[in-house]
Amino acid sequence: MLEGIVRESIGKRNAKQLKRDGYLIANIYANGVENINAAFKRGEFVRTVRNKESLAFPVKVGDKEINVFIQEYQMHPVNGDVVHVDLRVAVPGQVTNFLVPATTYGTPAGLKNKGVLVISKKRLKVKGTIEDIPANFNLNVEPLERDESILVRDIEVPANCKIMDRLDVSVCGVIKSK
Repeated sequence: MLEGIVRESIGKRNAKQLKRDGYLIANIYANGVENINAAFKRGEFVRTVRNKESLAFPVKVGDKEINVFIQEYQMHPVNGDVVHVDLRVAVPGQVTNFLVPATTYGTPAGLKNKGVLVISKKRLKVKGTIEDIPANFNLNVEPLERDESILVRDIEVPANCKIMDRLDVSVCGVIKSK
């Protein structure tokens, strides 16, 4: 379980000091839940997020243990480090919007015909409860020839979930290389 500290002061000076000490600044919130200003060790946070089994993961801040999921994050423009993250409390039974990652596997057949695989949407907006939301969408790109793509409408969605993105938007595809 990821453990963090509660930030007493939410000022700029305190945040800079925590960042220098190797902490990642985070806000934890949800409808009907009191907001928590927290900080996590950067390395532990990254390890936890990379090794999580589902969309939500448990954190312990102060004396509270809660399940959260990543709502939004900000990256440093030069070195690419995560600077700030917004965590949303996963309230059981509450219908809300989630950003679910779309991952690809396999080698497209169109790469042999001077094609390049382009991933245009890394995360899809899905509406449902936390219990019904998948951890990610695995897309098989092996049958894709050149100038073919996988659209949002081609993705299998679990029951009680709905993709909120437009159905004619391409998630990934093989295009002609230049």
